[in-house]
Amino acid sequence: MTKRVARDFYARDAEEQQAFLTQTWCNNCLEVDLGMTDPVEYEENGIVFVEGHCARCGTVVVTEIDDSEDE
Repeated sequence: MTKRVARDFYARDAEEQQAFLTQTWCNNCLEVDLGMTDPVEYEENGIVFVEGHCARCGTVVVTEIDDSEDE
């Protein structure tokens, strides 16, 4: 069983937050960069994700974050 570990999306700098909130893919709309609302960041199995809702249709969208460049 995998366990989600909550993280603080708002601890990221404003520019990085904005990038995650705008650079999205919606599987329902089949379009890129529609935007995300209600972001929640978490880690699962060592991978960090931001999950929210498509700004157009409200479907759940998930973005995997690669923080390896920051290390």
